[in-house]
Amino acid sequence: MDKQQLLQSVADNQLLRFLGVEIVEASGERVVLTMEVTPKVHQYTGVMNGGVSMYLVETAASIGVVAGSDLAKVTPVGIEINGNHLRAVSKGTVTVIAKPIYPGRTMSVWGVEITDSRGKLVCTSRITLLNQKRPATLA
Repeated sequence: MDKQQLLQSVADNQLLRFLGVEIVEASGERVVLTMEVTPKVHQYTGVMNGGVSMYLVETAASIGVVAGSDLAKVTPVGIEINGNHLRAVSKGTVTVIAKPIYPGRTMSVWGVEITDSRGKLVCTSRITLLNQKRPATLA
């Protein structure tokens, strides 16, 4: 499986497109995503749903692991995620920045921060991904 092909598959994902997520930067050292906060991501109180934040976190870290892995040998999968929701956001653009804390061969830990249009921290998160010992395939 070609990395570029897999990253293109990620970019073409229907949920990413529905949410309006843009991949700004993607490498094994850093991933940057942006998304406009609209009513389609709001919960009943009119602010972005925390589950959307966790989706953005896992997506960003997974892209980073894919970009830095030998996909002929491994398939990265998330095994643990946590997040602290620090500030509500109801409009504007959020930016997601993911960086490896521990880029191991078998297991990787990534730190991810989501900020609002003013650069204020909305969510801070950590995710652990396992590199399963089998070739990656497109769904």
